[in-house]
Amino acid sequence: MTTDVVSVTPDTPVDRIARLMGERDISGLPVVDDTGQVVGIVTDLDLIARNARLGPPAYFQLLDGRIPLETPGHYRRRLRHMLGGLARDVMTEDVVTIGPDEDVETLATLMEKRKVNPVPVVETGRMVGIVSRADVVRLMAPEPSPAK
Repeated sequence: MTTDVVSVTPDTPVDRIARLMGERDISGLPVVDDTGQVVGIVTDLDLIARNARLGPPAYFQLLDGRIPLETPGHYRRRLRHMLGGLARDVMTEDVVTIGPDEDVETLATLMEKRKVNPVPVVETGRMVGIVSRADVVRLMAPEPSPAK
């Protein structure tokens, strides 16, 4: 777990987030409010999605009619995600977190099942660290034995 966590606020510009992620070689940044509570997360995938092609709202063609497969609100959120300039526009609000006492197996299962990276470590509502896939992989690599 990394305890020296780089975080941003909801008003941080997206270009600043991209610079921080590049400079620090990290895959995501937690978004925290004034009290230090995690309110979102911006990952490298969120930034990559901004450069993807935005298709029209999905629908199902039935005879002469069209049945929308997403709500207008969902389409507006996709647009805001692609065009917005602040962390609040591109962040994922439903943040998956883990407690500091959880074991690696629980963390790995969470990361694999929920497809999340990184995962903020939260204790009593406040962020105390963050764990990435790279951290889990490092745990798998044994330390070399000292030479005899």
